Amino acid sequence: MFVLTNLKAYPCDPVEIATIAADVSEATGIRIAIAPQATDIQSVAETGVETWAQHVSPVEHGSHTGSTLAEAVSRAGAVGTLLNHSENRLRLADIDAGLRAAERAGLETIVCANNPRQIAAAARLEPDSVAVEPPALIGTGTPVSKADPEIVTDSVEAASGVPVLCGAGISTGADLVAAEKLGAGGVLLASGVAKADDPRAALEALVEPL
Repeated sequence: MFVLTNLKAYPCDPVEIATIAADVSEATGIRIAIAPQATDIQSVAETGVETWAQHVSPVEHGSHTGSTLAEAVSRAGAVGTLLNHSENRLRLADIDAGLRAAERAGLETIVCANNPRQIAAAARLEPDSVAVEPPALIGTGTPVSKADPEIVTDSVEAASGVPVLCGAGISTGADLVAAEKLGAGGVLLASGVAKADDPRAALEALVEPL
């Protein structure tokens, strides 16, 4: 199972959480990655943790003020990027262009989607993985694997062999186990670690059943 923690724009210490994640990953052998704000990618990557961008823009080098260039996040130390998170939706053409930008920069990709129909469309664009995240469950602490397990199983089927991550409401080790049983190859979470009073204890408890 792949555990990707999105720090969003939460008021947490990204280096502290990255250091914890690197420690827990090394101790358990579980693949754990952190997706910080773009300005924190380099300092997070320097901890040794697998580091992802939260987004890259669907552009090449050129006149694109305010864009997040895929090559720039790669130079900073990111090895992958999310695209089309429910808090940063893209048009289909821009998802495709974002994937091509990530490909140029050698970044692994995860395209987020709301439901199995969108997962099917995203998978046809050939990302490395897709993540199913019903927006209504994000940040609620109620995982999709419990609220509506068929969304996960149907997404796995719709992805036609592209690995599926389970997102929205993931916060406990039991959530990871349930996601794995439903066919997910990993989880995408945020507040369960980034907003925890004790991020180390939260992350250790999250991966303990694995």
